[in-house]
Amino acid sequence: MSNVSSSPLEPLDAAGFEALALGSVPLAAALGLKVDRFDHDCAVVRLPWSVTALRPGGSVSGPAMMTLADIALWGAILARIGHEPLCVTTDLTFHFLAKPRHADVLAEARLLRLGRTLAIAEVRLLSEGSDHPVAHAVGTYAIPPGRAPDRAPA
Repeated sequence: MSNVSSSPLEPLDAAGFEALALGSVPLAAALGLKVDRFDHDCAVVRLPWSVTALRPGGSVSGPAMMTLADIALWGAILARIGHEPLCVTTDLTFHFLAKPRHADVLAEARLLRLGRTLAIAEVRLLSEGSDHPVAHAVGTYAIPPGRAPDRAPA
């Protein structure tokens, strides 16, 4: 017998997801990540411009952008399945495309596929005020058994 409930997961809103992310991922809290949008179609997470996220030369560091992307991807999935902290990254493919401007970096994540055990999402990272992506990533996330919705979205 499984100890996982088959009842529907508690839905999350932007404030609930931000609290979950900051409370369970210490690096997200250290970077001061903020959730700008969190709905069925998209999760947008903001990395505020700060010296904490910089690398030598004054550019936003790769680890900061990867953390931002991972949190946004997680958000896009949880916006669909609800409060499930144990939905975890199994793969992250990350492409750095350009040096971010001296501005907040926004991560816009969208779900590509939601199955019973895996979810796949993509994210574009942009410097605030620009339409040109500075990075792109695709992530695969494992969903705990019995926690995915009965039907994958179209």
